[in-house]
Amino acid sequence: MKRFLLILSVMVLAATSVVAQDKPYMVAFWNFENLFDIYNDPETHDDEFTPEGIKKWNETKYQKKLSNMERVIFDMATINKNYPIVIGVSEIENRSVLEDFVAQPKLKGAKYRICHFDSPDARGVDVAFLYRADVFKLEGSDNIKLNVPELPNFRTRDLVVMWGTIEGEPFYFLVSHWPSRLGGKEASQFKRDACAKQIREIKDSLLKENPATKVIVMGDFNDDATDASLVKVMGAKGKIKELQTGDFFNPYYQMLKAGLGTLAYQDSWNLFDNICVTENLVNGTYGKLRLIKGKKFYGNIFTRPYMLQQEGQYKGYPLRTFVTNNFQNGFSDHFPVYIYIGK
Repeated sequence: MKRFLLILSVMVLAATSVVAQDKPYMVAFWNFENLFDIYNDPETHDDEFTPEGIKKWNETKYQKKLSNMERVIFDMATINKNYPIVIGVSEIENRSVLEDFVAQPKLKGAKYRICHFDSPDARGVDVAFLYRADVFKLEGSDNIKLNVPELPNFRTRDLVVMWGTIEGEPFYFLVSHWPSRLGGKEASQFKRDACAKQIREIKDSLLKENPATKVIVMGDFNDDATDASLVKVMGAKGKIKELQTGDFFNPYYQMLKAGLGTLAYQDSWNLFDNICVTENLVNGTYGKLRLIKGKKFYGNIFTRPYMLQQEGQYKGYPLRTFVTNNFQNGFSDHFPVYIYIGK
């Protein structure tokens, strides 16, 4: 536990560091942990998140959840006094909850637009993007069904993609929430490997068509940055000196090696939340925009003391909305992650 809390203190300190750059653009991802509305959808398994459900999910709790999430995103924006230009999110029930979220008072100034598609996930949760149209000029978007050859009827979250330009340079964003470790890590690994393979194929196809396209992939991968699904299957390398043309770079690889993480389990940290970028954004091969390094890492994890459990068995863990069915008035079981791009 002492080592766990020591690592946590390093993470909190790192989150306060300001990147020495003239207002670079922040790109973020956050697992919103079960942001459901209060209404029952007969086509999904959302019953527990209704007033009649086991969690007694009601309008009061829902509004508290929205307000808590708003606080975090706003505080992230205060780091360099600029709202994130793109935020990938997971575990959101529908477009309606995102509309409620971006309408929160402290976020209205960002004028976020929404890129969302309904997924076939059995629980009814989706992934989506929020983006600032004043910076990211959207040209198109789509949802892509996850292809697991062994399970042709597998119901999970789609991949959501959008493409456009930032300062005239082509960008392609992909957000995904890989299948969980339900049933055990090894037994379920083929599902996450299938997602990693599909993402790599998408990236390779994009760069073949236009090598100048900067690809940014983010999400809750339910695997660590050092796992084979990311390193070998998706090809996300953790060291810049090892990058070759067309490779993915994962800035969270070295952060995990340093003991940092975004979610806690049995007094140890995992780093399932990653943002990977193509080599052309790291080395500035095309255009002027590139990945910006912080004081130590190219990736960042956002934490504040108010986002942490302050006492009890889970002291130092992310403060969740619920522990089992007990409302904690928290945020998420994951910390947000973010990178900077600039000149």
